[in-house]
Amino acid sequence: MKTISNHVIPGPNGRPIILDIFMPVEAKDAPLVIFCHGYKGFKDWGAWNIMSQSFAGKGVAIIKFNFSFNGGTVEQPIDFPDLKAFSQNNYSKELDDLHTVLNWIEVSDMISSSIDRSDITVMGHSRGGGIAALAANTDQRIKKLITLAGVSDFEARFNIGSEEFETWKREGVKYVLNGRTKQQMPHLFQFYKDFEANANRLNIEKALRSLQIPHLIIHGNADTSVSVEEAHNMYEWNPDAELFIIEGANHVFGVSHPWNQNNLTDAMNAAVSRIVDFISTQENE
Repeated sequence: MKTISNHVIPGPNGRPIILDIFMPVEAKDAPLVIFCHGYKGFKDWGAWNIMSQSFAGKGVAIIKFNFSFNGGTVEQPIDFPDLKAFSQNNYSKELDDLHTVLNWIEVSDMISSSIDRSDITVMGHSRGGGIAALAANTDQRIKKLITLAGVSDFEARFNIGSEEFETWKREGVKYVLNGRTKQQMPHLFQFYKDFEANANRLNIEKALRSLQIPHLIIHGNADTSVSVEEAHNMYEWNPDAELFIIEGANHVFGVSHPWNQNNLTDAMNAAVSRIVDFISTQENE
């Protein structure tokens, strides 16, 4: 396995994108996965590195990256040293970032010739699953979609009309406590304004109803952050998808941050195995 860590590419909105590449060395025409992290996430969270090593060990290359406004920096890509950038993030910027990574893959000489750049799967965890779904419906370079504990509705997360929403609108900023870092994470009201202005582009249901590529939906039935009902929603909108529910798995499949073990949890191993099978099955059809 060949690994490239913390490579920096220009982002589309004035901030850089930092990415890692895990490449199997002996595979021929290896499929490529692009992994999108979720809300209050980053590419090095928990066991994402071990997950990526597992993929490469099974003949699947993977690129994982930090969204450019996720609150990390080039110097410190883990956690959230730049809360100003975090406050300026929105769904449109994350979607732009993913398309930028796809553009970079087309021209980069850092990707081994043993990797098939025409065989790209986009996979997203949590909020990243929603971003992946939107991109998969519009970017023909994406051949397969995997949503991992993915969200099915961005609009519902704003609680429009609630007292909390009205306070946010009036004050222009709200804060969400990060229970692990103890930071008060700022969210400017521009986040909602951008969604409102781009609601059609950011409609996950609409994207999935018209999706024309294979889709694997993975979710744990003990997820208290994103209900397993959101996986069932996705399946209802795209009944050609494959639905894989992991019994007893939570939102992060039993992983936490930091993850100081060398192995994955049983739930994450089950997810990885199903993902590799899904990709290889589609290859052979």
